[in-house]
Amino acid sequence: MYIKDFEIRWNDIDANRHLANKAYIEFAAHTRMSFLAEHGFDRRLLGKLNIGPVVFYEHIYYFKEVFYGPPVKVSLEISGLSEDGMFFEFRHNFYDHKGRNFAQCEMMGAWMDLGTRKLIPLPEDLSKLMEKIERPSDFRTLTKEDTRRFNKKPVDLS
Repeated sequence: MYIKDFEIRWNDIDANRHLANKAYIEFAAHTRMSFLAEHGFDRRLLGKLNIGPVVFYEHIYYFKEVFYGPPVKVSLEISGLSEDGMFFEFRHNFYDHKGRNFAQCEMMGAWMDLGTRKLIPLPEDLSKLMEKIERPSDFRTLTKEDTRRFNKKPVDLS
């Protein structure tokens, strides 16, 4: 399991004096990008291929408040991946300095061609890199239907 350490900064605290929602999102995103870079998906390669990750959703489950003070740890696991690598799902767990799990985040996304702005399968070279990454016991193969499992659709103002 991949783990990243974070110092809780003053601007990570909200009006209730605990870790703000935005901090959870930022810590999770930074953990994902660090993980991807360490596995060959660095900015240079993504820029060369003109592709980038796009987030469909992030669900955060809060178990306990966390306050300004000791550093926290954020883990990452690839909990799902489509056969062509287009869709991916990550799971983050947040731990305090004593190793107690205080939150969890589930995130789903896909790869996008930055020129056409369309979703694309992961290029073969990068797909091979993803295959080498350790998977948890509950890993699953994703389909396009998994990206719509919450059945949310846009509703425009009329």
